[in-house]
Amino acid sequence: MPALRLFNTLGRELQEFKPIVRGRVGFYGCGPTVYNYAHIGNLRAYVFDDTLVRSLRFLGYEVRHVMNVTDVGHLTGDVDESGEDKMVKSAQERGQTVLEIAAFYTEAFFRDTDRLNILRPTILCKATEHIPDMIELIRRIEARGHTYQAGGNLYYDVSTFPSYGKLGRLNLEELRAGARIEVDPNKRQSADFALWFTRSKFENQALVWDSPWGRGYPGWHIECSAMSMKYLGEQFDIHAGGIDHVPVHHTNEIAQSEGATGKKWVNYWLHNEYLVASGGKMSKSKGGFLTLQTLIDAGYDPMDYRYYLLGAHYRSQIQFSYDALDSAKASRSSLKDRIVALKAKAGPIAGDKLGLSPKAAAYLDSFTEALCQDLATPRALAELWGLLRDPEVPADQALAAAYRMDEVLGLGLPGYEKAESAPADPALASEIGALVAERNEAKKAKDWARADAVRAQLKSKGVLLEDGPAGTTWRLE
Repeated sequence: MPALRLFNTLGRELQEFKPIVRGRVGFYGCGPTVYNYAHIGNLRAYVFDDTLVRSLRFLGYEVRHVMNVTDVGHLTGDVDESGEDKMVKSAQERGQTVLEIAAFYTEAFFRDTDRLNILRPTILCKATEHIPDMIELIRRIEARGHTYQAGGNLYYDVSTFPSYGKLGRLNLEELRAGARIEVDPNKRQSADFALWFTRSKFENQALVWDSPWGRGYPGWHIECSAMSMKYLGEQFDIHAGGIDHVPVHHTNEIAQSEGATGKKWVNYWLHNEYLVASGGKMSKSKGGFLTLQTLIDAGYDPMDYRYYLLGAHYRSQIQFSYDALDSAKASRSSLKDRIVALKAKAGPIAGDKLGLSPKAAAYLDSFTEALCQDLATPRALAELWGLLRDPEVPADQALAAAYRMDEVLGLGLPGYEKAESAPADPALASEIGALVAERNEAKKAKDWARADAVRAQLKSKGVLLEDGPAGTTWRLE
């Protein structure tokens, strides 16, 4: 098996992956801030995390995946002094408590990840349930001389950590993460960040705790350091997140974690790129974003979106469009047709339980090589298609290899079944056919509003449409 090589943001190069403990991987992925629904740009990060975890397990590693849920103290910007408190703002708008808001959107988040066939983390940890761990870590940072108090708050003094900024090389323009910020007069230098707030510009903060520095609440960055170390130890293998976390959040995590322990914290840093809409990077704070439910309401299956994301490398920026999503949907429909056809040829024997022939094994080896080159999912998908299109690979062998590949791709291939047949009523079939033809004409004219209206009309009649390379097919729910 080829060596797994990953692009490490710390060093900006492909590096061979060598875990701290042979055969085991400690992995921490930044989780959601639960004050609103996740948008499809957020969900790209979690599909990437899932692909990484699935790939590592496919390659034989035992993975301990830890994810946080930020349910306290996250501001509307990565920096401490910008914007409003997201949790409090959402609670005020909805007339609910912060914890009610957090519970509602946590459930919504995992409903989305389940629909995308994203595996649940090994350990899920909520910030509000780990305040004592954060306080203890802050005490260690303070004991090593990295802090100062000003204006009632406790700050990390970045001048005491000589390698501050090594992850992002502090090139904010390159990382597209620049932002106008309001200077906090309590800071000695602008890069300093809060570890604990007892006073902030927010009145009547909803959640506060007693601490050695006064009654207050933690800064955002400390939660990830405290919880990852609690469940993975003071040194672990992989930390992942969106590229927007590099210059501030992850940079500050490194400073406070290594400032507390005096040793290297994480060996490999992996970051996925943005999903960009017509107006730029999606943002929950700006509003007007697309959710997974938006796509479902428009007639797409969540697996269409997963397939769409797998078609691009995680380090490539994606320009989202419905045309591109339509293409992914058509490809997945064609993929489904091929799996169903192979099942019919293979007979009742479960293909995934059979041994592989040399040719089927060769496709699987090429698939594995693609994964080992920094999780090259576009190449991996190409190997799947090559396998399924090869007439020299028997149906049972093709299914066996495809199901193995799907352990990484997560497209649910073993569950693909033949669609129900059309109704016998010729009048109903004629009516549906006319509407499908009308929708096709609307799509040709790029009248998407009319096309969507026809789809909705058919759905109200219990008719589901599937667009594929050969055209549009329909079936009854």
